[in-house]
Amino acid sequence: MNWKFWQRRDDTIGPDPTEAHPLDKSFDAPSGRRSLLADHKMFKGFFGIAGLYLAGAIGVGIWWSQEPDSFDVVRSVEAIASGRGESLVAGYLTTATTINVARTLLEKPGGYLTNDLFPPGIWLDNIPSWEMGALTLLRDTARVYRNDFSRSQSQSAEDPNLAEAEGKFFFNNNSWFLPDTEGEYRAGIGYVEAYLSQLADKSANQAQFYARSDNLQSWLAAMETRLGSLSQRLSASVGKRQLDTSLAGDATATQSTATPLEQLVQTPWLEIDDVFYEARGFTWALLHLLEAVESDFGDVLDKKAARVSLRQIIRELEPTQETLWSPMVLNGDGFGMMANHSLIMASHISRANAAIIDLRTLLAQG
Repeated sequence: MNWKFWQRRDDTIGPDPTEAHPLDKSFDAPSGRRSLLADHKMFKGFFGIAGLYLAGAIGVGIWWSQEPDSFDVVRSVEAIASGRGESLVAGYLTTATTINVARTLLEKPGGYLTNDLFPPGIWLDNIPSWEMGALTLLRDTARVYRNDFSRSQSQSAEDPNLAEAEGKFFFNNNSWFLPDTEGEYRAGIGYVEAYLSQLADKSANQAQFYARSDNLQSWLAAMETRLGSLSQRLSASVGKRQLDTSLAGDATATQSTATPLEQLVQTPWLEIDDVFYEARGFTWALLHLLEAVESDFGDVLDKKAARVSLRQIIRELEPTQETLWSPMVLNGDGFGMMANHSLIMASHISRANAAIIDLRTLLAQG
């Protein structure tokens, strides 16, 4: 009996057993396993490399986060003078120490980090804040050099090297390229070194350093202003109600716009560690400059019986450089159970600032 085309035998119903079913996953199993194995190895290698890079970046970041050590001011300057074949004239110690502070800013572990665009530098914020503090002192000192230390009187000409150096140090501190911040600061160091060479050249009188009482007062006034600002910002870590005393003591004084009679002053939580490390950087640089100033202005200080007052400033600032054993800057509230590192730093800075005021008073007396 002949079967019609729609009446096929049971053994012919369904797909041809010799053909591969499209849903049959076992048909191409060997090649499928090889593909999955290759993908697994690729992802494993990628994550392995990423893990090694991350671990290395974290390790380097920890190393770069170490604050620079203090250096012996006198020995380091004597080494510079010996290497350059120069003698220690008035102002040499302070000028060379300023150069050493600037070099440390650029040559510490990791170099200058504020303008970094790549890990781990871009992840760090404590050391860039430290750099800002040291840079602020460097800028203030460069300005005093240009306006006071190198000039005999207000009508005398300014030193061209110091004028160029001040402009370089005031360049944008966060420029990565065209021009880069490091290059501008190195150029500023070069101008100060040129001034130092002329200062030590006894056969010429192109550059001068005047170790006078009024010049020292000008530099101390700049330091007093900075320390006062840092002290206020550090104290504001816990927040406080503050009265407006801007016009106190002068009944005829006015200001451009009105301000509230009372307002809450508080440092934002995310900026507390930044202010702390900025203060650490500023006081680190200031300690070295104070030691140099004690030597260059020794006769002035002795005449006013004020050397011990300057040493007291150094004594008050030394605790600001003690090791911070906590992994983070603690911000305890008032007399609570947790420490408040910002208030401790503010206390030391305020005491040093008061000592600077006393020293300026002594120097101003006849």
